[in-house]
Amino acid sequence: MNAQLKLVKPANQNRSVHPTRPPNAELRTREHLLPAEIDKLMAAARKHSRYPDRDATLILVIYRHGLRASEACDLEWSQIDFDTAAMHVRRLKNGKPATHPIRGDEMRALRKLRRDTTGPYVFTSERGSPFTPAALNRHIKRLAAKTSIGFQVHVHMLRHACGYALANAGHDTRSIQDYLGHKAIQHTVRYTELSPVKFEDFWRDWPLRPAEGLRLLLLRDARGQAL
Repeated sequence: MNAQLKLVKPANQNRSVHPTRPPNAELRTREHLLPAEIDKLMAAARKHSRYPDRDATLILVIYRHGLRASEACDLEWSQIDFDTAAMHVRRLKNGKPATHPIRGDEMRALRKLRRDTTGPYVFTSERGSPFTPAALNRHIKRLAAKTSIGFQVHVHMLRHACGYALANAGHDTRSIQDYLGHKAIQHTVRYTELSPVKFEDFWRDWPLRPAEGLRLLLLRDARGQAL
């Protein structure tokens, strides 16, 4: 018996796969945090975290030293010299290592964390193992969601915050490059380009209020002569 075959028009449709994550420009207007927003993030860690001292110190250390997520996860106690208040920073991506000073508030936080932890790594999970970069990023996002920052935050924004804070404090591009461990200076220029320091003398010698300046301009036009 011969089987009867019938052509059936396929019902499936070819559809393009759209990205599920919107571009950064739609999520936020900038890729760094302001110092006040760093304070909010640390306050959220102290208030909402199960390990407030660890998480507040984690945020502070990443921000102060411009650490990448992997650099923070790999940070070991052997890199911290409590006697000289210095941190030996190992950079990834072929970056230049450096020795950074540790300020008083950061030193006190690290000493307290050292007393409460065991093992070679500075920042560890509940199980005593070091964070992974992905887990660290998720953790920072969760803490930021409990603040009034108003946009989605990722951990690398703390590194950018460090760069912009140093540029706004008036430090030169070459010094910031060495501090952040950039191999090429073009990665550092982004911070000094947006710094308002180079414009701080603009309008400083202009003694007139806007209304007074407008009155004098109208008076000059009426007289037909320059002031």
